[in-house]
Amino acid sequence: MEAMQSLEETLEQQIGRIAGVIGSERFPTGERAALRRMTPGYSLPLCFYRFAFSYLPEGWEYAIDDWTTLIAGIALMSPNAYTPQVGFGRALAEAGYSETRLERLLAAEGEVRRILFLRTIRFLTAKSKPFNWAEGARFLLTRSEGKRETLNLRIAREFYSSAG
Repeated sequence: MEAMQSLEETLEQQIGRIAGVIGSERFPTGERAALRRMTPGYSLPLCFYRFAFSYLPEGWEYAIDDWTTLIAGIALMSPNAYTPQVGFGRALAEAGYSETRLERLLAAEGEVRRILFLRTIRFLTAKSKPFNWAEGARFLLTRSEGKRETLNLRIAREFYSSAG
């Protein structure tokens, strides 16, 4: 259990650092714009690889489409993408995201999941609703069916306890 908490802290730290770098005033505007335009499954800009080799955790290339989606989403929301105390479900509820769209997002798999996630991020960006991107990372990177269901439950719980 303690090792699992360490992993979670590590993910929090990694995602916080990644969001901090992309949102930094010193991060090149043109590169941030290129990262925003990325679409998983299509050719990636060279700046993504430079960023990935510098900041992403070891083994990122085995989930390249998920990491591409994650980085594109953070870039879309930057410079104010990361608010550690606001969960994904809470941000969705506060932004007025519909139950139907949430249901489709939570049930989606593979490429559809990534596409719907980026649409959701565009929605949150338009509503100026940053959130804890470690939850976004878990949403995209979790492979275990049981862990995904637990994550979906947490997102739904936050959504309904924050709604209305």
